[in-house]
Amino acid sequence: MKFRTILLFSFCLIFIASCSNEKTFRLPITFQEGYGPFESGMGGISPYSDNENDPWKKTHLKTSGIPKDWSDVKVGDINTDIYQSVYQNYYLGNITKERYKELQKSWNWVPDSVNLSKKPIKCKIAFTQGRDSIGELKMIVDANNNYDFSDDNIFEPIEINPQDKINKDSLVKSNAIKVNFEQFSNDKIIEVNAPLLIVHMRQYNIFMCSFAQYATTKLNGEEIAIHSNNFTDLSYNSIEIIKVSSQIDKEKKVNYQKVVAKNEYLEIGNDIYKNLGIKKNENVLVLEKVNSPKNKLFSSQIGFKAFNFSGNDFKTETPISLDSLKGKYVLLDFWATWCGPCIQEIPNLKDLYKNVDKSKFEIISIVGDSPIESLEKLTQKHSISWPQIISNDFNKIKEKYGVRGYPTTFLLNPKGVIVAKNLRGKELDSKIESLINE
Repeated sequence: MKFRTILLFSFCLIFIASCSNEKTFRLPITFQEGYGPFESGMGGISPYSDNENDPWKKTHLKTSGIPKDWSDVKVGDINTDIYQSVYQNYYLGNITKERYKELQKSWNWVPDSVNLSKKPIKCKIAFTQGRDSIGELKMIVDANNNYDFSDDNIFEPIEINPQDKINKDSLVKSNAIKVNFEQFSNDKIIEVNAPLLIVHMRQYNIFMCSFAQYATTKLNGEEIAIHSNNFTDLSYNSIEIIKVSSQIDKEKKVNYQKVVAKNEYLEIGNDIYKNLGIKKNENVLVLEKVNSPKNKLFSSQIGFKAFNFSGNDFKTETPISLDSLKGKYVLLDFWATWCGPCIQEIPNLKDLYKNVDKSKFEIISIVGDSPIESLEKLTQKHSISWPQIISNDFNKIKEKYGVRGYPTTFLLNPKGVIVAKNLRGKELDSKIESLINE
């Protein structure tokens, strides 16, 4: 009896130790309607191309029920999960293997890492647009996903001005369309629905949309909110998460600088967790507990060490590495030659670079998605004197920092830790001046 008691006690100790040392947490998620604590983004939607050589022509949905008195009619679709859609269309032979491989590379996506259905599922939602009998712009969304517009509502899309501050939460409550589609979850095809908001920008004559759905889960009593790809789809492949500590946090929009992207770090209490993303087939958020202190971790987040990189200045071919700039404040400026706000910021950066002590401060610009010819013209036109490194498939600087838009900036302290993000103009000048004069 004594031996059995000791054995049982030993088993309990081992069990407790294994729980306390648990590193990976798989947290079940629950889906919610709306944008929650996040500012929502919107993605553009376009009708199908009339080009007979369009590589996507075989993937176009076959629809019916368009009003006969409409003119200038166009049809298109909205993807709830672009990864699922591309995967199954490749399997069906609707896109070539070469095109499939191109998309994998451009998305930095490994299909084998995601459980997807080879069997076709309804992950796209058809829409049609046109002019009615009096010339008014109208639209129909195939909300029940039966490829027939005749049993869906005709509506006039909400007009918005991109310069205006828009409360998208209010727009969703009054104008969202509940759409049905299918997802692959727990190795089964299930039918789901979510609110879809569509708006029209007359200034650019484009339609934009967002899916008003986010997810929540909990760890150690803390609620965590999650959104998919800035609300432009519901694949939950590209996610961002945020800790929601109180009811007040749930009712206000969080500072985007506190949002944690995939492979970045979430702090809960004294613990740090790496965001490994959503396992969509299981509907769980995966977090990995990290034992290293914050100042030893590399990330594109404020308070963490910046990723090291190396490259050559595109003009002089001088080798540059981030590590070689330790001891200085460094501004990493990610930009593109076609980006209007980036070009508007050049005079501010020129003044800053001219007036600040170079022994204490340096600017390194990382140029992405831009032809070298246009970079040569712009640097010459604006007499840009600070180093310019091109982010390419070899150094992957843009990918390391998770840059998805331009301009994006990171300000590093002399120890290589990120102290601020996306500062520009006077705000950047003031920050640099205060740091250098501390």
